[in-house]
Amino acid sequence: MGAKKIVDEDEVIRWFAQGKTYQWMIDEYKRKYGIDTVSSMWGNFRRRRNLSRRITRNDRLIPWFVKAEHRWLYPLAMLRIEARRRDGKKLPELEQTRLKAWKEMLEEENAVVHYDPETEEGFFYVPRQEGDDDLIHEPEEQTTQRPNADS
Repeated sequence: MGAKKIVDEDEVIRWFAQGKTYQWMIDEYKRKYGIDTVSSMWGNFRRRRNLSRRITRNDRLIPWFVKAEHRWLYPLAMLRIEARRRDGKKLPELEQTRLKAWKEMLEEENAVVHYDPETEEGFFYVPRQEGDDDLIHEPEEQTTQRPNADS
């Protein structure tokens, strides 16, 4: 049913290339064509057309299953930005500035990010230890539970 709602596939492919958000597409389709859509329709279109993922997943930088109450904390936000940078995504200037300052702070403090889901705080900066060769303290085991939506 979703495919029939798409009036101009080339237009939608351009929107994906321009990095438009699903919400922007929903709003634009309603404004331009009077058609109500939902984000899952756009995600399904992306998968069917084999377009690039909208987010970057980097289980090396974020190897944990992060509890809902911790998902918007600053250390995790910075790790996500760094993942996008490493993936070659263009970062807005503000994100570049914030990321640079955050990484400088980690370097100055000789610290890495540690995640403990059993605490209220969730994320901590801890002293870098032998074997910490990136921005995080490697957990004993990876707990990321997300399936790869493109597999």
